[in-house]
Amino acid sequence: MKKVYLTIFGLVSTLAVSATENPTKPSKSEKNQAQKEANVETPKAVVEEAKNPLTFSGYVDTYYFANFNGVQSNLGASGFERIFDQKANNFQVGLAQLKTTYSTDKVTGVIDLTFGNHGDLGNYGNPISPVGAEFGSTGFAIKQAYLTWKMTDKVSLTGGQYGTNVGYEVIDAPVNFNYSLSNMFGNGPFYHTGVKLDVAASDKFAFMLGITNGLDSKDDNNKAKGFQGQITIKPVDGWSVYLNYFGSDEGVDEKNMTSWFDLTTSYQVTEKMLIGLNAVTGKNTTGSWGGAALYLNGKVSDKFSLGTRIEYFDNSKGGIYLVDADGAGVSTTGITLTGNYDVSPNLKFKPEYRFDSYKNAAGTFQLYDKDGGLTKKSQSTLGAALIFYF
Repeated sequence: MKKVYLTIFGLVSTLAVSATENPTKPSKSEKNQAQKEANVETPKAVVEEAKNPLTFSGYVDTYYFANFNGVQSNLGASGFERIFDQKANNFQVGLAQLKTTYSTDKVTGVIDLTFGNHGDLGNYGNPISPVGAEFGSTGFAIKQAYLTWKMTDKVSLTGGQYGTNVGYEVIDAPVNFNYSLSNMFGNGPFYHTGVKLDVAASDKFAFMLGITNGLDSKDDNNKAKGFQGQITIKPVDGWSVYLNYFGSDEGVDEKNMTSWFDLTTSYQVTEKMLIGLNAVTGKNTTGSWGGAALYLNGKVSDKFSLGTRIEYFDNSKGGIYLVDADGAGVSTTGITLTGNYDVSPNLKFKPEYRFDSYKNAAGTFQLYDKDGGLTKKSQSTLGAALIFYF
């Protein structure tokens, strides 16, 4: 058994930005200078420039990963061994995002469109087109499309298609420290279509409740609706805890309640070091699954950070997507080591090494060799990604 010992240094130090303003001095008339000096006018207040309610953002990422098994794909028997970076020994464009946000005091509207390999994979539940699947669907491009009504300073209502509350990682490559995504991300919800109510009761406590069409789809496959909930606790500065739930009856001919209970937390230990933890358990009528991942991210220098993810995911009961060639459940243990180098304020370079090992009760093989045979139980990949964002 191989053992890997990693030492993590530092994390992102915060930047403090300060701005000062010089009041406009009153003008003086050469004609009654003495009178002006005796009765000095009050300087006019500086008028701040109105904030533009319309903002644009987005990113594009490209990557190359070599698979030491000599194959062209990081996938195996289930097709869920890597959820996004599926191609090996290939230069690939991952995802291109264009996000438009319009925000006023009461309403925020978001149109978040994605294109490319990872854009399609992240929205795989939306191939249905009103004119027929054979014509394709613009639903593939919609990562998020929602509006938020700020009912009060503490209460807001959101409706549309939006990202899930479950999990530590997100689809957006610039946000995650690691480039490749965890098995818990790949086997959990990506997004929901519905409505949700967010309540910020205090600076340290908030909660969310929502009703959705179901799991990863703009349309529902039955009359039952999904339910989501989140409790947010911030015990001290730098420590956030999120308790998440999502459940939906995904059955068509018979009931199939599918649910996730998820814990996500992160703690800023120092200005240079962050510790994160994600733990999940889920079940449906087929079986159950669960897992946990530890994240350690540290800042080595002003431009370079180093982080690791150590993950165990257990689907040995076959409840969710990660299975072997016979449909039996699989468990996996993995470690990912990622560097983050800020080439410029808009460009990140992420070198990454990842190792995953799979096993099941039958002892069968999970991964392919270079000749196309299922003869491997583990794989290592090494490569890098470039991420441009604005």
